[in-house]
Amino acid sequence: MAAPKKGRNASAQSKPGRSLALILIAIAALTGGMFAAGHTTPRLGIDLAGGTSITLRAEAEPGQESAINKTNMDTAVQIMERRVNGLGVSESEVQTQGDKNIIVNIPKGTNSKEARDQVGTTAKLYFRPVLVTELSGSGATPTPTPSASSSASGDSGDKEKATPSGSSSPSASSTTQGRAVTDALKADSTPSTSASDKASPSASASPSGDAASSKLQAQYAALDCTKKAVRATAGDGVKPSEPTVACGKNSQDQWQKYILGPAEVDGTDVDSAKAVWNAQNAAGWTVNMEFTSAGSKKFAAITGKLAKNQSPQNQFAIVLDGEVVSDPYVRTALSGSAEISGSFDQASAESLANMLKYGALPLTFSEDSVTTVSPALGGEQLKAGLIAGAIGLALVVIYLLVYYRGLSIIALLSLLVSAALTYTLMSLLGPAIGFALNLPAVCGAIVAIGITADSFIVYFERVRDEIREGRTLRPAVERAWPRARRTILVSDFVSFLAAAVLFIVTVGKVQGFAFTLGLTTLLDVVVVFLFTKPLLTLLARTKFFGNGHRWSGLDPARLGAQPPLRRTRRPARPAAGPVDPKEA
Repeated sequence: MAAPKKGRNASAQSKPGRSLALILIAIAALTGGMFAAGHTTPRLGIDLAGGTSITLRAEAEPGQESAINKTNMDTAVQIMERRVNGLGVSESEVQTQGDKNIIVNIPKGTNSKEARDQVGTTAKLYFRPVLVTELSGSGATPTPTPSASSSASGDSGDKEKATPSGSSSPSASSTTQGRAVTDALKADSTPSTSASDKASPSASASPSGDAASSKLQAQYAALDCTKKAVRATAGDGVKPSEPTVACGKNSQDQWQKYILGPAEVDGTDVDSAKAVWNAQNAAGWTVNMEFTSAGSKKFAAITGKLAKNQSPQNQFAIVLDGEVVSDPYVRTALSGSAEISGSFDQASAESLANMLKYGALPLTFSEDSVTTVSPALGGEQLKAGLIAGAIGLALVVIYLLVYYRGLSIIALLSLLVSAALTYTLMSLLGPAIGFALNLPAVCGAIVAIGITADSFIVYFERVRDEIREGRTLRPAVERAWPRARRTILVSDFVSFLAAAVLFIVTVGKVQGFAFTLGLTTLLDVVVVFLFTKPLLTLLARTKFFGNGHRWSGLDPARLGAQPPLRRTRRPARPAAGPVDPKEA
């Protein structure tokens, strides 16, 4: 009779040392990476580390009170969450409270001031043409009669210029993405201090005696952008289709005031924006914008008009929350994509890109309150949770020692390996993807102890069943593995599926629980396959376990094993004939 062929599984298990070496190398690599990156502890969420909580109240334009509805509030929550996370703020929470309020929780240890500024900047984003601009405050030059037309002529003496990306003349250039960069916007560090000296009004656009133009001129003359209270009310109540006044800081951190034309492009027309280091550009950091198909047409139309004007009427202002965050000017019509470059550093470029990408909210919001959250309450809850987890773990250990005896060593070592993998991954995932450990995540890790212990018990019981049927330990370990493996995989798949569904359909802290549960479930499969099974295979070759010592947990007599399975001869049939009766 031919000997049975060894399958791939049998061949792999003949050398269990490889699997053990693999998982130990993985633990060593993760631990080394954790120390090399300088992140030796997991990042903590706001409930454990404390932080800042901001309450925002939704406000509608006069006559548009119906705009405050669930759809717009949910959209605002999504945009604010992306805006805050775009700054690298991990485990931030953005959720509605009631019908008009949004709560933003920002954990401690992040740039909460910048995040607060970005979250508080909640108005819609607009691109408006610049009509007149000058430095604001003491020493400002007299204000000219403004023009309400985007085609007003004038020369501010500004030295800013716009050229296509990578070229000094309007010509497209190919990029590594295989597309043409149509044009570039360049913002010079020189402020438009003399814009008002040479700007001249357009008589056709601003006829004498025009009430709206006179009102706008009076507002501009009275505007002092160095005063916070004045800046906060500049342009209040002005519709996007009307000209307005606004304030903004130039690259020298000086306040400038503007007269801006009607909004030509909305923030929703910006498809994406990102800060990019451009080694070929002397300015260094740039902001690249991509427009939607409709936004590209609008942007091409307005920049085509502005390119025909002299400074400052060839500038357009990026206005967010009534404040000019950037005012580059153009030299030729732009469409599709654009590049804003100038005196940016990395922080300012990323801030502008974040505003462009996440600036268009369906509602305006005012800041109701800002409070500092103390980690004391969360720390007390964490302490109670850890005590409960320690009690549960102690009960599991006692059960394993009493019931499985020597086998409990394998289970405890497997739990330690699982804990090491979980801790190192959590520490590395903090800076990598912004994962932060909160109270629900701690609960998920505690629940995972039971899931991991359940996998060990399934395998141990399969091995003990094989021994009860009369097999020795080494073949029992191999015969029990296929059936135990199927059960473990099915059980872990159900747990992982529940965690994935919970992560998708929930928000906030519950996602931390789901993420941790899913992560530890995957690690359970890794530990059972690469550590528990190979370790038991090796220990089965020792006398203590292989001979079924009474303290090994695999004693055949204690398990009520049947006699060993042997192939025996059939007894010879008695010869035919009378048989003498025997006395009992």
